[in-house]
Amino acid sequence: MSEHPYRIDIQVVTHYLAERSQPESGRYAFAYTVTLRNAGQVGARLLTRHWIITDGDGQVQEVRGEGVVGQQPHLDPGASHTYTSGTVLGTEVGSMHGSYQMLADDGTRFEAPVPPFRLAVPGALH
Repeated sequence: MSEHPYRIDIQVVTHYLAERSQPESGRYAFAYTVTLRNAGQVGARLLTRHWIITDGDGQVQEVRGEGVVGQQPHLDPGASHTYTSGTVLGTEVGSMHGSYQMLADDGTRFEAPVPPFRLAVPGALH
């Protein structure tokens, strides 16, 4: 078997949701679209998620839960799954990172890390 039988590649695209934000109240809404692709050799199911969300003031919020948007998708080798979710920050800029806990078809549990990504109101960063 290859040296990477369990590997999930993750890409994230973010969008500021002006229509759902209330800057005068310190409420900035963001959507993020995540694509997970099974780059390993064994199928796997996403069991849980763990997010660490940090706003521009350094306030940290942790979110843990089952699945993603009510689903626990199974990814065969080479398959991908895309979903969109959202979060609200108290500042114009913040970041998120975390991981997905996966269960491979052979019974192996492994973690798929999500590298940090930025959430920012357009024009907030120079």
